[in-house]
Amino acid sequence: MKNSKVSVKVIKGNIQQALKKFKNKTMDSGHLQELRERQQFLKPSIIKRKQKKDAIRKEKWDRERENQL
Repeated sequence: MKNSKVSVKVIKGNIQQALKKFKNKTMDSGHLQELRERQQFLKPSIIKRKQKKDAIRKEKWDRERENQL
């Protein structure tokens, strides 16, 4: 994650456009994802288990996609 602050300038009083840009910048910077992860503590073993499960799911999906081509 980047350690940068997210800021947006409001141009000509267009707050809706500024909010849209702010939302996109916060999603791209990873701030919201980090906040969600910090809401609860996960043991390292659970994190490893989830990563392994995700890798297996991705590998299976890639194999199925490759077989379709």
